[in-house]
Amino acid sequence: MASSGLQTKKRDNHNGHFVQPTNPNVATMQEDVLYHFHLSTSTHDLPAMFGDVKFVCVGGSPTRMEAFTKYMAKELGLDHPDAEYPNICVGTDRYVMFKVGPVLSVSHGIGIPSTSVMLHELIKLLYHARCSDVTVIRIGTSGGIGLEPGSVVVTRQAVDASFKPVFEQMVLGKRVVHRTHLDERLAQELMQCGADLREFPTVLGNTMCTSDFYEGQGRLDGALCSYSEKDKQEYLEAAHAAGIRNIEMESSVLAAMCGACGLQVAVVCVTLLNRLEGDQVNSPHEVLVEYQERPQRLVGHFIKKRLAAAGNPRDL
Repeated sequence: MASSGLQTKKRDNHNGHFVQPTNPNVATMQEDVLYHFHLSTSTHDLPAMFGDVKFVCVGGSPTRMEAFTKYMAKELGLDHPDAEYPNICVGTDRYVMFKVGPVLSVSHGIGIPSTSVMLHELIKLLYHARCSDVTVIRIGTSGGIGLEPGSVVVTRQAVDASFKPVFEQMVLGKRVVHRTHLDERLAQELMQCGADLREFPTVLGNTMCTSDFYEGQGRLDGALCSYSEKDKQEYLEAAHAAGIRNIEMESSVLAAMCGACGLQVAVVCVTLLNRLEGDQVNSPHEVLVEYQERPQRLVGHFIKKRLAAAGNPRDL
């Protein structure tokens, strides 16, 4: 029998809410080694390094997250001709991390396992740094369902491959079920940013999170395939009828873990293809590059609006 795991905390925005892991053991550790970040509470002054962080943007690709950092530096007026943005995690090749002003940019790799490891250490980092009122946003790519390539989906709810808003995990040999609710007000703020920009279609919809890129998403082009094209089409059409507008591989664990620790969290992904029409991404490289910049522009606009509303264009 499955047990109920992480419970999403509800809170008011900008109310002095400090990041708090649900694990009580973290507070009693003499030293906390964030191994995959190559950081530690005994060798790094985390409050000095990260205490002003208000926005954490995560994405699969190291290159994309570095590009987002440079983009935000320009948008916040913090860039200059000799500006450098060193990788804070330079001592490891697992993840990359960059910081500009109050914005932290971190890669998470592909899929739930890699994202989960990153989130454990990220949440602890924010806790040790005594960060407050932090907003976490995944900016990434996805396969659309019934949408034109290049559409940006702001996730209303992260669901599993059975269209349920849960994230299941095996813990000590038992199946634990976590909720995957996302912040509705934050999603609406992001949708408004899309309306402000008017540069590309922006859609509010459910996002299906899978544990596999090929069979797990009903593709016909993997090394293995145990179903027919008819089976695939019926499944994707059922997903569309359930309000699902895109498929990716990280949203559910992001929603579960960040929600449990009281972090405002959202998912913003561009669609690279319409899965109702095919399985392979075959748009020209330059087109795909521009598509991948769309979530960055939307989230960048959101961050600038938040900062301006707080009365300071660079900090909160």
